[in-house]
Amino acid sequence: MTNNIGNDVVIYKVTDNSDDPLNPKPGTLRYAMTHIKGKIWVTFEQNMKIRLQKPLLVSSFTTIDGRGARVNIAGGACLMLQRVTNVIIHGLRIHHCKAQTASTVMGPDKKIVNVGAVDGDAIRMVTSSKIWIDHNTLYESEDGLIDVTRGSTNITISNNWFRTQNKVMLLGHDDGYLRDKNMKVTVAFNYFGPNCTQRMPRVRHGYAHVVNNVYKGWGNYAIGGSMNPSIKSQANYFYAPKDGKKEVTWKKESGVVGEVAGNFQSVEDVFANGACFNGSGSGRGSVKPNYSPEQAFPVEDGHKVKDLTRNAGALKCSSTC
Repeated sequence: MTNNIGNDVVIYKVTDNSDDPLNPKPGTLRYAMTHIKGKIWVTFEQNMKIRLQKPLLVSSFTTIDGRGARVNIAGGACLMLQRVTNVIIHGLRIHHCKAQTASTVMGPDKKIVNVGAVDGDAIRMVTSSKIWIDHNTLYESEDGLIDVTRGSTNITISNNWFRTQNKVMLLGHDDGYLRDKNMKVTVAFNYFGPNCTQRMPRVRHGYAHVVNNVYKGWGNYAIGGSMNPSIKSQANYFYAPKDGKKEVTWKKESGVVGEVAGNFQSVEDVFANGACFNGSGSGRGSVKPNYSPEQAFPVEDGHKVKDLTRNAGALKCSSTC
């Protein structure tokens, strides 16, 4: 995310937790997204709870950095990344997000934008790229916690704590949206649970590298997909629920005789308490991450992932950590 740093970054501190979707006040988070041009690094003056009245459209080349304060975005609308690039969301607690009817809001560059109805996701990405969602705590929202949709790609979701949620993470808009075949998402170093039911993640069409995560149980399944996705599950720690389904995966069959429902591969995963993985497809070689040398990272042994994810979620530290 080198485009988010440099001498031309504007440092902006949120001092006011109020929200006005059409006329945001200076000092508010929405004012930063609508009135500040170029690269922006947002911090928070103190602990605060922000109840967004309408979805917040995050601008390109933006870092929202919650370190040094306890920042909750909760009880109303939440974050939408729509046709943007180079965005970092770090250190926030996003929860109890509510569905919203169609509305009009001020967006980046002070443009008035008509936003359709939203289902109540914590972070929704639409036709966006180069996004890093890192060290956030997300839970108890009306629909899902993270959606990656409509051609979004080059997304990293790392070091987050997901808990108390039915539908956790959706990668791919719907079965008919073929542009999501180009989607690439890395899901790494996250802690799922307790009380997560499904979609950790659920993938349509595209590619997901799911690596070094802890799964503390699940309801219906942990990793699922449809429309022939490619999923590499690598060195994760799967701890199956005491009662209920032990199977990690779920696949929506195509209905075509002899056609598999995607390429699901497990490599060096650790299975505890009876967990099992039903793989499918053409083998490990076809699901290698297509990382550049700058993007590649070391993968830890699956037995050590519980320690690796010990600090998943919003960090409790000063702004210098």
